[in-house]
Amino acid sequence: MAENTSMISHAYVEFLRTHFALDWGGIHGASHWARVRANGLLLAEQTGADPKVVEIFAFVHDVERRSDGSDPDHGPRAADLAVQINSEFFGLTQTQLRCLIKACEGHSLGSTQGNPTVLTCWDADRLDLGRVGIKPIAEKLCTAAAREGTMIEWSYKRSMLIK
Repeated sequence: MAENTSMISHAYVEFLRTHFALDWGGIHGASHWARVRANGLLLAEQTGADPKVVEIFAFVHDVERRSDGSDPDHGPRAADLAVQINSEFFGLTQTQLRCLIKACEGHSLGSTQGNPTVLTCWDADRLDLGRVGIKPIAEKLCTAAAREGTMIEWSYKRSMLIK
């Protein structure tokens, strides 16, 4: 990565601390978001995805979860939240916001079709499945960059080591 300027402000992290309903250190909490961010920014270098959207996705996609188990509406709720707080925390353009909405709404549905930014978001999340004992399967990933054996192995090992 050429730059290391984060789109995630301290003010947003403070918002997350009070807003997130689950365990901050749990399987859908802050360490997961950080790994999704790292996965996504690494993938974006190869996929041409918008790194701003990818980074914000990492820190918003699971924020509206009400359960670590089944919660099929958490993605749409996260998309709604992103729209509500965009001007305060993110400053995304309408095009970027549409990508973020699509990425949040669909990240748990298993789709592999979409634009490079949305697909990169989904892969970044799927590559962190090791935290729940699931090794990512290349055929269920969206981008060639994510399907690379070395990327799968690296992210899988990393997701199991860091909780």
